[in-house]
Amino acid sequence: MDIQSNNNLGNKNQSVVGMVEWFRPGEHERVEQAMTALKELKITELRTGVSWAEYITPAGKNWYNWLIPRLAEEVNVLPCFQQTPPTLGVVPRTSSPLNNPPDFADFIKVILTDLGQHFEWVELWNAPNNKSGYDYTRDNNWHRFTEMITAGAKQAHEQGKKVVLGGMNPVDPNWLQLLFDRGVMTYIDAVGIQGFPEVSDSAWEGWEETIAPINIILKKQHSPAQIWITAAGFSTWQHDEYQQLQEFRNVLQADVSRVYWNSLLDQNPDAEQNNTYLVDERQLNYGLIRPDNSPKLLYRLLAENGLDGLQKLTCIKREINFNSTDKYAVITGGAGFVGTNLAKRLLQEGKHVLILDNLSRPGVERNLQWLHDNYDQRLHIYVGDVRNLATVKKVMQGAEQVFHFAAQVAVTTSLDFPINDFEINARGIINVLEAIRAQDNPPPLVFTSTNKVYGGLEDLLFIADGSRYNPSDKTILKHGIGENRSLDFHSPYGCSKGAADQYVIDYARTYGIPAVVFRMSCIYGPHQYGNEDQGWVAHFAIRAIENKAISIYGDGKQVRDVLFVEDLVDAFLLAQEHMTEISGQAFNIGGGPENTTSLLELLELIGEFQGQKIPLQFGNWRPGDQHYYVSDIRKFKKATGWYPKNSVPEGVAKLYRWLCETRGIAVPAAFAQPEKNKVTKVAVAS
Repeated sequence: MDIQSNNNLGNKNQSVVGMVEWFRPGEHERVEQAMTALKELKITELRTGVSWAEYITPAGKNWYNWLIPRLAEEVNVLPCFQQTPPTLGVVPRTSSPLNNPPDFADFIKVILTDLGQHFEWVELWNAPNNKSGYDYTRDNNWHRFTEMITAGAKQAHEQGKKVVLGGMNPVDPNWLQLLFDRGVMTYIDAVGIQGFPEVSDSAWEGWEETIAPINIILKKQHSPAQIWITAAGFSTWQHDEYQQLQEFRNVLQADVSRVYWNSLLDQNPDAEQNNTYLVDERQLNYGLIRPDNSPKLLYRLLAENGLDGLQKLTCIKREINFNSTDKYAVITGGAGFVGTNLAKRLLQEGKHVLILDNLSRPGVERNLQWLHDNYDQRLHIYVGDVRNLATVKKVMQGAEQVFHFAAQVAVTTSLDFPINDFEINARGIINVLEAIRAQDNPPPLVFTSTNKVYGGLEDLLFIADGSRYNPSDKTILKHGIGENRSLDFHSPYGCSKGAADQYVIDYARTYGIPAVVFRMSCIYGPHQYGNEDQGWVAHFAIRAIENKAISIYGDGKQVRDVLFVEDLVDAFLLAQEHMTEISGQAFNIGGGPENTTSLLELLELIGEFQGQKIPLQFGNWRPGDQHYYVSDIRKFKKATGWYPKNSVPEGVAKLYRWLCETRGIAVPAAFAQPEKNKVTKVAVAS
């Protein structure tokens, strides 16, 4: 859906919506990245900077002669002309007033002659009342500026262009009145304003209050000029992607003709231009896409839902009015599939649940919306990030139980971005533990760790036996891997989760916090949107249902014990019930030896559901991938009486049926009563 041509979407004032992106000479790859992103977002308006200081150099002119036509192939371009050539300034800086203000009109004439066929509007200067954009302290009462803009705007009109007055930042109606008094506004077709709520504008009052005095002056002067927001944005430097989304929603309601959101791409902190001087971290994080090319929340939701759908996601909110007498269970990462199933159980039992989730995982907003639609009266939602200690402390104020699931969950991702993996998994648990410790009556914590804390099990011998690997050690074959196994952290993911695992145990010992650790095996079930990096049982089923090939890394004989999510929820509740006796301990939690499958065996089972063999593609083994892992679950069973109730065929059938139903696909008759499924048995370790 084209945002420009469907201006009634999500905006009562039907503003045209565009993006802001500045490009430096030579950033061809960044330009192509931006064009791809704009196409995915279906946005056809782009505001970009043209540096006068660079344009007068041979390299700069060649760059803009390539850039502007390239952009115009895909979008409607609004060029913003700015930056004084140092040799022409009162002082040799790009923010300097001109020695001879009419020189600006000469530049406008040259560039419009060269490139004017590629755009309809031009913007004259950027944030001129911001000293970093225009050093007004060297321009007595704005005389040089008004002469420069008057000459430039008149020249642009003579060449058939419409003119936007460079966006005021901060917005200043007195400055605008001065330009009317000087006659500048005769040649202005749109007045630009800018705003960055809670980032550079700490005393922000809202768009309505910001725009109102500008409207008053335009009406007083009987000016037909439109009001444009030429730059609005929110920096995610503190991991607050929810607020970025919210500020975007807010600006869409502004009573203006056009809105440009700043910006599309984060700045790369390692780029040469950002290493030459100390950069404010906020300035690097305004984009919708991170330097690693991963999308932030706003980008993903906008690409998937469009403006109309963005407004309909009523579950994406932040409840902040917590009554000190209210008590609830906190589930961090609660929009994930495990959190959703736990929340469902607690809500069905009449309890209040608060979900803290940053919604970074694609698809989880569907889980959150489902919970919101079905259990809104007792469900509390706080879209936020566990890396923000203030956020975690806020949501813990009324916690009577805590389940910490929020995590970076993929080994492969941790290998690519180990710092991010550490901040989420290791720093995140410290924030949770500190928020719990700060309570007068610390709520009990269940933390989900991983079997990856035991490493690759390289000291064990595994023997290929048909479609699976089995350990040569008969005790392990019979019972699985026990908690007495030495810790051996492999991969950044194993290290970060392992560190978190040990912090929980130590906080229980050192500070007396009631807490237990679950070292989890493979969990599967409804509300799981798996991929090949995590949630592989659901991933296999989804690919099969969609008739797509499945990639296997290794030979497919890797064995795992798999646990149906409803059985895991039973274990969570039992852990809270028995917290007094089991606090400070770690437990291996999985399907155990009675619920094992290799990848090949699972695919054979799913193939029976499909009625056809599933096509496979094989690749190399991945780092940290264990040939065999089966949990010894006897310790937790002895402590609480828990055991898995769903066999592999029963559990996978339930998942398969749910996936079909949510996709509107007819469910095979064999699934009408899952307990009576006549599927072949999955091999079980003896």
